Amino acid sequence: MRLLPIPTTSLSPTVLCLGTADFGGSIEREAALSILDAFVENGGNFIDTARVYNDWIPGETSRSEKLIGAWMKQRRNRSNLIIASKGAHPDLASMDISRLSPTQITADLDASLSHLQVEQIDLYYLHRDDPNQPVEGIMDTLYQQVQAGKIRYYACSNWTLSRIQAAQTYAKSRGIPGFAAVQNLWNLADTQAKAIGDPTIVVMDRALWQYHRHENLAAIPFSSQANGLFQKLDSGGIDSLSRQHKAMFLNPVTERRYAALQKIRAQTGLTTTQIVLGYLMSQPFPTIPIIGPRSLEQLKDSRTAADVHLTNEQVSALMG
Repeated sequence: MRLLPIPTTSLSPTVLCLGTADFGGSIEREAALSILDAFVENGGNFIDTARVYNDWIPGETSRSEKLIGAWMKQRRNRSNLIIASKGAHPDLASMDISRLSPTQITADLDASLSHLQVEQIDLYYLHRDDPNQPVEGIMDTLYQQVQAGKIRYYACSNWTLSRIQAAQTYAKSRGIPGFAAVQNLWNLADTQAKAIGDPTIVVMDRALWQYHRHENLAAIPFSSQANGLFQKLDSGGIDSLSRQHKAMFLNPVTERRYAALQKIRAQTGLTTTQIVLGYLMSQPFPTIPIIGPRSLEQLKDSRTAADVHLTNEQVSALMG
């Protein structure tokens, strides 16, 4: 699998990142281990997790991180991987209360290091933001963790453009690294943020896209295939979509993009999955989609997109 260096870092992750939000939960342990093994055996090296993953299931916490940590220890493959994790997420029972104090950031990071059984995390995201918290203290805290050797680089997830700009400006004024990447919701569909049901999630928009392009800032989008939207349209049409799926993704813009996808598919022989992921990987700034396969078959399907690069004209047609 091809590598795509992240600007301003020494990280060279693969062009697809393996998402593990449900590993150890709805994706049971043995199935998750099989997906991890197959991803690495086929050249993948970039794995994404978070301290809060699977905490929505009662009982044990941080199942995803713990599973990945045990897997790495057993396989003895830590040195071959780029591990990304996320912290500073609100408690799930009180999503309106942020957890972005220096103490909370550090506590979450230390917990993730323990769960993953590693001394250092390669790319550490702040999972959510709180606009009421000054960026100065946040960025200083993250840099202190780099100096302490706990993380190599830091990034943000679900941050708005104005907050990213403020953080990057402060970091530059201090002579310290800024965010190396942004992980927000982005895919080929026109996503309706209000329908998501979680006001703390941030969707890529045109202004943020322009900022990524101008700054050559890496994007590592989640929900990169719109939860299988286009594959479901292929197989069952609109009637096969859930009410939530329709509310979030189905609208005239998405329908025009699906028509453009069908035209490109007919012209090139590429599959729907290859076009959906290729659209992201063919952006004018580094973009590494997070894939979330629930089976080896889905992983194999996503992997076929690794070498796809769409033309500027095709990307423009899809963005129209």
